Amino acid sequence: MRFPFLRAPHGAAPSVALSVASPGTSGLAAADASSRHLGLAPDSRRRLLLSCLPLAALTLAGCGPDAPKLLGMDLSGMPTGDFQLQDVNGQSRTLADYRGHPILLFFGFTQCPDICPTALTRALEIKELLGADADKLRVLFITVDPERDTPEILGAYTSAFDPGFVGLRGTPEQTRAAAQSFKVFYQKVPTGSSYTMDHTALTYVIDAKGKLRIALRHAQSAAECVQDLRTVL
Repeated sequence: MRFPFLRAPHGAAPSVALSVASPGTSGLAAADASSRHLGLAPDSRRRLLLSCLPLAALTLAGCGPDAPKLLGMDLSGMPTGDFQLQDVNGQSRTLADYRGHPILLFFGFTQCPDICPTALTRALEIKELLGADADKLRVLFITVDPERDTPEILGAYTSAFDPGFVGLRGTPEQTRAAAQSFKVFYQKVPTGSSYTMDHTALTYVIDAKGKLRIALRHAQSAAECVQDLRTVL
């Protein structure tokens, strides 16, 4: 099985942070401006803007005087979600199975044309930049399209980026529960005789104690993500 998008040049992840906005500019307006600057197609811009909605109310959660200076969203103090899913080998998994390791958690699907491959390519770059700390990190990819993402397809997809990346899937009910637990939005969108998926484009950072800490914005570069990750490692 081939994934042609992996031939994209190294460092293809966007480097414009959505957190940078002029005074008086809403987060969604900044997201739209950034998506247009990146040259994203209208469908991609729609998915990127939708990704800002579920956590829009949380952006003030870490705005106190002692909050760490982050480029992503500070979610410290917010409830941590959980999941009951299966890895590509059919073994049941929950968040507790990865306790002791900082986690990058992303929801997506293998036929995603741009957002998902960009996020996973960036995760690989993040590991490279972390150096000696890279072995601590776990990257989890939860599919929101279990109908098409079989264990074989999901395993081939995540391994194409890094053999250590973990693909997770479940029944439609388990998938919905996992997404709701992390306030992740997703929906099926018909496209002719098939369909695509709109979904949240944030990457969640969970620390080694199992606490939700940061939501990395899709437009953050790998270096900017590492800057945020250093606050929880």
